[in-house]
Amino acid sequence: MKILFLFIDGVGVRPAATDNPVNPEVCPTLCRLIAEHARPIDACLGVEGLPQSATGQATMFTGVNCAAAMGKHCEGFPGPALRDIIEENNLFLQLKKRGKTICFADAYLVDSAEELAARRFKSVTTVMALTAPETIRTVDDLADDRAVMQDLTRETIQDHYPDVEVIPPQRAAEHLFQIATRSDFTLYEFFQTDVSGHSMDYARACAVLRTYDRFLASLVRFTEAAGITLVMTADHGNIENMSERGHTRNAVPFIAVGPRAAAIRARVASLQDVTPALLAAFDAM
Repeated sequence: MKILFLFIDGVGVRPAATDNPVNPEVCPTLCRLIAEHARPIDACLGVEGLPQSATGQATMFTGVNCAAAMGKHCEGFPGPALRDIIEENNLFLQLKKRGKTICFADAYLVDSAEELAARRFKSVTTVMALTAPETIRTVDDLADDRAVMQDLTRETIQDHYPDVEVIPPQRAAEHLFQIATRSDFTLYEFFQTDVSGHSMDYARACAVLRTYDRFLASLVRFTEAAGITLVMTADHGNIENMSERGHTRNAVPFIAVGPRAAAIRARVASLQDVTPALLAAFDAM
């Protein structure tokens, strides 16, 4: 069994509204997957306040309620206490213990894992990847189509890497699919949804969602044909309410398509259940 996990930042579940760009006219594939293959799951974790990226993502990738452990929702980059939780026991480490091959498909604009480790500020996924540095992809991997840029098309890096070809999102889907065929578990993170959600620019949010949807439509066809289980979720809501700049307390969609999808989906009611459900799927093989 192979699992491809799409982490999409800042997408919650909300009824149709004029300020909600997550609708079938903008992103038909995403909306179809939400309607047919998803369940809404809790991102608030029993803690007051708006869910935030650091504790939400750390919870997702460890199975620990990190918001409760910190006593609050923590935004941005994880601090020392949260990094300790991630480094001690995360999804990548658990999969390695089970002898599974892992790939973090996002390209880092570095030459080595050592250069990445030297950075002062690190995201949750970066902290996790550094516990299994063989999973890390560099700019050289991107140039050779062995990694995917966080914006899919590579447009955001043209000022510094003009020799790296700009590609349509459908080609990014092809590259990610080829990467996923070589590992038991592959993770790809997309955060432009959260960035555009904070902008309160509806047109910008629609453009980001349309790009992602073209990528997603191609990827779903590839994974379904190959029998790869596609799992997708978010860390908190945001883009589904463009009338507010901050995050929302809305549930987030947990999508699973393919072999063992129903069993995985049935185990997940909140972000805290994501890692245990994925590990249980591999244990059941």
